[in-house]
Amino acid sequence: MEIDSKYRRVINLQPKGSGFYLQKFRLYETCSNFYMIGYDKTKTFWKVLKIDRLESSELIIHEDPTIYSGSECLDLRKRIHEGNKSTGGLKFVSRCYGIIGFIKFLGPYYLLVITERRKIGKICGHAVYAITKTEMFPVPNSTVLSNMAYSKDENRYKKLLSKMDLTKDYFFSYSYHIMLSFQKNLSNSQTELAVYETMFVWNEFLTREIHNQLQNTLWTVALVYGFFKQATLTISAQDFILTLIARRSRHYAGTRYLKRGVNEKGHVANDVETEQIVFEDVPEGSPFGVTAVVQNRGSIPLFWSQETSRLNVKPDIILSRKDFKFEATKLHFEDLVQRYGNPIIILNLIKTHEKRPREMILRAEFANAIEFINKDLPEDNRLRFLHWDINKHPRIKATTALIRLGDVAANALELTGFLNCQLIPTSRTEELLKLSPVSCGSRRDHVKKDLYEVDAEIDNECEELRGAYYVKVSSVQKGVLRTNCVDCLDRTNVGQYAYGLVALSHQLHALGFVDVDNINIDSHSSIAQDLMQIYENMGDTLALQYGGSAAHNKIFSEMRGQWKATTRSQEIIRSLQRYYSNAYMDPEKQDAINVFLGHFQPQEGAPSLWELNPDQHYDVRKHGSSVTAERSRYNPSISSRQLFHDMQLDQCLGSSSFQFHEGALFDSSNFLDVDWLSSSGNSCEEETYDRSSIIGSPSRGLSSDSVTNELKEETHISAPDSGASLKKEQTTGDIRVDAKESKEIPRQFSEKFVRWVNDGDLLFP
Repeated sequence: MEIDSKYRRVINLQPKGSGFYLQKFRLYETCSNFYMIGYDKTKTFWKVLKIDRLESSELIIHEDPTIYSGSECLDLRKRIHEGNKSTGGLKFVSRCYGIIGFIKFLGPYYLLVITERRKIGKICGHAVYAITKTEMFPVPNSTVLSNMAYSKDENRYKKLLSKMDLTKDYFFSYSYHIMLSFQKNLSNSQTELAVYETMFVWNEFLTREIHNQLQNTLWTVALVYGFFKQATLTISAQDFILTLIARRSRHYAGTRYLKRGVNEKGHVANDVETEQIVFEDVPEGSPFGVTAVVQNRGSIPLFWSQETSRLNVKPDIILSRKDFKFEATKLHFEDLVQRYGNPIIILNLIKTHEKRPREMILRAEFANAIEFINKDLPEDNRLRFLHWDINKHPRIKATTALIRLGDVAANALELTGFLNCQLIPTSRTEELLKLSPVSCGSRRDHVKKDLYEVDAEIDNECEELRGAYYVKVSSVQKGVLRTNCVDCLDRTNVGQYAYGLVALSHQLHALGFVDVDNINIDSHSSIAQDLMQIYENMGDTLALQYGGSAAHNKIFSEMRGQWKATTRSQEIIRSLQRYYSNAYMDPEKQDAINVFLGHFQPQEGAPSLWELNPDQHYDVRKHGSSVTAERSRYNPSISSRQLFHDMQLDQCLGSSSFQFHEGALFDSSNFLDVDWLSSSGNSCEEETYDRSSIIGSPSRGLSSDSVTNELKEETHISAPDSGASLKKEQTTGDIRVDAKESKEIPRQFSEKFVRWVNDGDLLFP
């Protein structure tokens, strides 16, 4: 979308409203207080925070309003030490890199801080970090703690919280809103506190108390959970910087079988925003171009579930509750429109035909929901719905599948557009003046428009130089492509890579790296292979977080020409990892997530978390926790007339109203079955093994050898020709069984299997 090529100031690339930000801290203690001293990168601005240690159950925090110099801060420390000599003086506790937050179980408050970090990239000069070490300190002093009655439950909650490994896949930035897309950062006018409440800040609950008391965010870091990768790539002998970010939503967050579908508020499980940013690689301080595109993945927004089971590798899909007006589904898509604008394009990759209806039940009801919602929407704002049964033709070649997916991506990208802009540092204002007919000295008040409305008008006058850059916006993204399969892991990741590859070609063209006659990137080129590796790494990371194993990557393996027999063994291993994690590890993992996010808040006299059923969904309440179990289950064997109230099952699955006609990829029906896109053969997250061939009955013994042999046999019979990933998986730390806990593992698992889970040794040599 072409818009007026005037310049506007970037107001939110440096978030701290005070003009500086703290990024290094030192924690000290006296008997009565913690003192945290924070300073900026240049050690010019110093601030002091005081945390009361005499209160046993309340959190009392005071911020000194004074901005000190380094020498003044040193004098202050000496005075505090002298004033507390009788009780031990001022003692150094730890070097820190930010407060993660405060948490309380049944006893005192605890302070969580980052003690080690590593730089993983930068955006417009703003560093992005990962956590390498954290510490948790009880806030009250030892005397107060000794007078408190500690319970076994308190220690158990502490141990449970330690299961949240913040050194894995969490990232943050002091000076850039990493929880927002680049486009939102350009247009964002929210306060710091409001930004912390976004769906992608995982420690929002932990920082709520300190933010409420201080009304600023100088001392805390906003943790985003997901994936971050930045790489310098080359095309036509020119370097550019590619950044891929996946942000997981904290709403309705959890593990594969314990969080599925949608909740009453319209939040879906495994909701992930993926952003692909391309920067020109230029010397620091020079103007540069930026392009960015966002896509989304998330669970099918219906009330559905799969009962986790240790005796069932492939549980039935159940419509757990009927939402006759699809209110929750509607809320979900309204939220997507609020986040991204229109149009919303849905690429649904689940099966359309099965001998035993499982995925097709969801497909039919999803189509039913979209049709129902679209009835009340203007034609221009209707949801665009695409079906592609990715497993319908398993022998199609990976290259062909990606080409056909690319056709879908190209059409979607044409509808939504992407962000394309040029940034000029404010230190280079003389260049700006040459390009703008209006003098920076001519100022007047004007409305700062959101970028979704930037096509209407961009203010043509320069403002006071308070930002880091001026930006010339050529186009913005309106709308989003939402991709899903059953778990939004394996098939979805292939779809997102295909979209990313098409988007990259347009991004590079917009920046002048490729000409119009050579805009499409060959899927076998080195740059496509580099991008595929990054998306494969992202897919593995997200799959481990939600499903317990790396992703099934048959298409990627075939594109690399890997040996099929070996990759089948790798698929078996990943299937076993996922099965074991879902059946045995997920309940505790879900409990840890619920405590960390504040979805469950312990209270004296109330049931403990582990006394509740592990598959229950937790509701946040202002004062404490409330638990509601979704026990209403629909029997999957009931008739289609009962299950699909507005449409017969055969209509949903076979009606011509859902057929795709070439040349009308996004026609007015908004219901398209892209049958011409034959299946890729990429294995899905619902493994292709028939459960009856693995486990005959609940009474049957489930040894690792029997599972292994039958999985091998089933794979030999039904696995498609396309290969799977040969990449060796590092399972250490992904699925961990402590030595003490290993004794509790059911006897049907052999020691060899447990060693594989613990140490990552291959089960099959």
